[in-house]
Amino acid sequence: MTRSILLSALVIVALVGVPDGNAQPLPKHEFRGAWIATVVNLDWPVSRSLSTSQQQAALVRQIDELHQAGVNAIFFQIRSESDAMYESSIEPWSYWLTGESGKAPNPFYDPLTFAIQEAHRRGMELHAWFNPFRANRNVSGGYTFDPMHVTVQHPEWMLYLNNSIGIVNPGIPAARQYVIDVIVDVVTRYDIDGVHFDDYFYPYPPNQIGSQDAETFNTYGGAFTSIADWRRDNINIFVREVHEQISAVKLDMKYGISPFGIWRNGTPPGITGLDAYNVIYADAPTWMANGWIDYLVPQLYWAFGGSQDYGKLAPWWMSVNSGRHVYPGHGLYRSERSTFSGTLFSASEIPRQVRFNRTNGIPGSVFFRARNITDFQSKGFADSLKSDLYRYPALTPSFPWSEQLQPGVPYNVATTWVSDVEVEVSWDIPFPQEFEPEARRFAVYRVRSAGAPDPASAMQDPANLLTVTGEATVVDAPGVAPEPYHYFVAAVNVNSVESDPSDYVTVDGRAVPIENVDLPASLFALSQNFPNPFNDATEIRFNMVAAAPVRLAIVDLLGRELAVLLDDAWYATGAYAVEWDGTDA
Repeated sequence: MTRSILLSALVIVALVGVPDGNAQPLPKHEFRGAWIATVVNLDWPVSRSLSTSQQQAALVRQIDELHQAGVNAIFFQIRSESDAMYESSIEPWSYWLTGESGKAPNPFYDPLTFAIQEAHRRGMELHAWFNPFRANRNVSGGYTFDPMHVTVQHPEWMLYLNNSIGIVNPGIPAARQYVIDVIVDVVTRYDIDGVHFDDYFYPYPPNQIGSQDAETFNTYGGAFTSIADWRRDNINIFVREVHEQISAVKLDMKYGISPFGIWRNGTPPGITGLDAYNVIYADAPTWMANGWIDYLVPQLYWAFGGSQDYGKLAPWWMSVNSGRHVYPGHGLYRSERSTFSGTLFSASEIPRQVRFNRTNGIPGSVFFRARNITDFQSKGFADSLKSDLYRYPALTPSFPWSEQLQPGVPYNVATTWVSDVEVEVSWDIPFPQEFEPEARRFAVYRVRSAGAPDPASAMQDPANLLTVTGEATVVDAPGVAPEPYHYFVAAVNVNSVESDPSDYVTVDGRAVPIENVDLPASLFALSQNFPNPFNDATEIRFNMVAAAPVRLAIVDLLGRELAVLLDDAWYATGAYAVEWDGTDA
């Protein structure tokens, strides 16, 4: 006979801390991005003296923690000042990687290839982030460039501003094409999901361009009488030609830009600030109106209210998107003293912005920067993502103007118990038939029900999405439950279009006999838990010093049971965390 030990763990929560039952539904498709900045070693690598193995371990940890927080897309900076975080025959290795311009990692590896592999294993997109025109960010106090660098190879293309920074001149057609050649080379040779630009076109104040390109205007200005209009046209031509040339290589290559968050001073009414249209010559609405880009990530690094009101700017950008996608960039760095010296955001600011996006039909968010999720506290934002905002995985949104054909259906779905409590779900990858797109990743669903599930219906509920993966197996710990668990899989193409669901397989949660097990007097330790008052959900942590079934219940101060989170669920030795969503109470 199988005996089990019942453990009751009580968590006391005040009634005033229980959210109401009208919680915002979570979307199944949502862009959840983060920038990994490599320039000046902001996010990775944090030091130029790290060994190859240390660099790789740090990048794996960072990608893994972003994935655990629910992030499904990474903007990985591979070109910060006309250099390369990858093996290139056009530009030198980045100083920010090895401490010397042109010096390859030793032992050798390609960081871009490595990052792509790690992201794709976890079902995440990786967009290669290019700074398009910056060539030298510190003219007077920088480092020595490799002879391969564009400042050495083509000094005639350079514009230097205030003896401070140097950029590749956007007004010279050959210089623009050089930058495009760099981008096309990456698109051709690497399995990236997208091309991404930041906001550096013509320089910002205090290095704003004056008359430095007057000679270029005289040579290439053509019919333009306004140098400002000509500069904007240079950027527009560049954006359009990148679109045309990368699409010629890979038609399904995603392409997005992250401009400064204010298009023009006074637009929308009540907004004041730097005028991107007239200062850095970026006309983002035109890029969307012409269909040159797939998505825009306006850098809305401000709070609600004031003259840079997030609540006004985000909807305005959506109103001029011409059907393209808009994913606001959030200034998460402003929630953490280690990354911002000014007045910090409150703990509720960024979560409120994410919820505002959903309420207003904005299909995603991107956070600056990665380490504000993986390394810095940032007012507990990573916990807010895991326990609330991103508590269910999501697929990136599909572009209606791109590939809509479904991939083939995964087959031979099977389960194998790989430990006392873990089951491996595996499947065969479909080979594309005629007109079928390739399976880029896989959405794995888990449904608990007494009767047979309807996979086509169940896959519409984001709560049933167990994970998204780039591999053909996942491991789950279903635990003991009154009803069995059913697993099924859908293939996902490059545009996040799913196949029909596979056949489902069913397992019962597993409990293990414990006869003759020498159990210690205290089987578990429950950590003190203080729910975040700004979240609907919280995380409860406990440690098991021996394997046993666990009952975990939520009770209020009057002793009333609000919810049962674990009901004789078997847990092996180790540390665990269980999420509780108070809206379910």
